[in-house]
Amino acid sequence: MEETARELRRRIIEYSHKTKTPHLGSCLSCIDILTTLYFDIAKVNPADPQDPNRDRVILSKGHAAPALFQVLALKGFFPYEDLINSDHANGGLFGEHPPTPDHLPGIEAATGSLGHGLPMGVGMAMANRISGRNSRVFAVLGDGECNEGSIWEAAMFAGGQKLDNLVVIVDFNKWQATDRSPEVLALDPLKDKWAAFGWSTYEVDGHDVSALVNLLRNVPDGYGKPIAIVAHTVKGKGVDFMEDDNNWHYRTPNADELSAAMTQLGFDK
Repeated sequence: MEETARELRRRIIEYSHKTKTPHLGSCLSCIDILTTLYFDIAKVNPADPQDPNRDRVILSKGHAAPALFQVLALKGFFPYEDLINSDHANGGLFGEHPPTPDHLPGIEAATGSLGHGLPMGVGMAMANRISGRNSRVFAVLGDGECNEGSIWEAAMFAGGQKLDNLVVIVDFNKWQATDRSPEVLALDPLKDKWAAFGWSTYEVDGHDVSALVNLLRNVPDGYGKPIAIVAHTVKGKGVDFMEDDNNWHYRTPNADELSAAMTQLGFDK
């Protein structure tokens, strides 16, 4: 899966260059998490994307949608050509945030207004329980998104209902739009905050695919609680001049930067 993630990084950066789509740093910080979910952990079937017994993956940090689009295309939910040849500038499906689920297979929720994905995931997890399904719900959050009160309302409900079929993975890249996440609000200690809301909590290197797989293969973990994983990541991971540089929340690479990034990733350009 490391090779899959490397290929996805290539596609994400090329896509950003071609379409001038921003949020590149956020896409690169969560791509190992998405790769692990879609290519090992989550029970999803591109041939039957509406299977009621499927696992659901919600990208609550919707501004990283370009990463999700690339993952879904590589997984086979829709042709890669549909993505790279779409009209990005005129209301096409592949914008800066996910469209509604009825417009694109593999999308579980239209997100982007931060704080919405987890509450929807809680509802899905509760519905699975009521319906007697063993399906799981995975919600990928941004650390800056954890500023939203709706996240903690949902966390409190999930903890109270002991929704052990629900997993939150926080892409903790230490940045949000304008500053370091822990300096905007008192985010730390993030793991302890989830534990205080009744969640089973873990920390992991969010770029260590083997560690992610080993952790996520043991879900539910037997404690009868929803699970929160604080995944420590680096914004812009994989390209040294993008790493931990918040300018890449907004910038898109020019031709020279694209070439340099491809060289670093080991692709001839």
